[in-house]
Amino acid sequence: MLYLGSQLPKAAPINWQQRFLTLAKHSKQPLLQQYYAAGMVSADTPIADTPLLALDLETTGLDPRCHGIVSIGLVPLNSRCIQSSKARQWLVKPRFPLTSSSVKIHRITDSALANAPDLLDILPEFLAAIRGKVLLVHCADIERQFLAAALNVRLQESLAFPVIDTMELEARLHRGKPLTLWQKLRKQRQPSIRLAASRARYGLPPYLPHHAVTDALACAELFLAQLAHRFPASTPVNQLWR
Repeated sequence: MLYLGSQLPKAAPINWQQRFLTLAKHSKQPLLQQYYAAGMVSADTPIADTPLLALDLETTGLDPRCHGIVSIGLVPLNSRCIQSSKARQWLVKPRFPLTSSSVKIHRITDSALANAPDLLDILPEFLAAIRGKVLLVHCADIERQFLAAALNVRLQESLAFPVIDTMELEARLHRGKPLTLWQKLRKQRQPSIRLAASRARYGLPPYLPHHAVTDALACAELFLAQLAHRFPASTPVNQLWR
């Protein structure tokens, strides 16, 4: 993952509201047409007024070309509270076999997936759940690349959505400047921006990782801590999403 430091040029911000209008016109899949036609908040919407949904995927590995999604977790929230009672989770049958190493990580076995649906079967429900929401993730590359690969195979079309990446927000703070020569000589390392380490910096408790809803909840809690410490409620969403 590329961390955008203050010394690097920033990519031009995406106008997600306009992009959704364009995608709604050009998408060939009715499900995706409906998703995009629901629209997206404007770039200047304060984060306090932005509908948010924390998302986590559990996968059989890290390469979307040869690994698949086995679980999806969603937790709705806003800038003031997390609606954990409305959390959702699906087990889905991956396109590729489970490996022993992946089972050790996410603890989802072949027997647990024996009657699990294909992603295409739950896609209408999933798209309805994320419709109109800005998604909140920790390491956006995982969710974006795996969902894009999964839909490209099934629908020959990708899925675009705005994300606020709590990992990238931590990178802005802790990876903006490279280590000095003196710090390198002293064998200092840059702070970890992994989910557990980032939560610990804000005094948040540890959770057992690699469970889709639990990780989505952990991401949501981290984001509210980031807002409380670093971003006022009036912050436009385009300063946070990408």
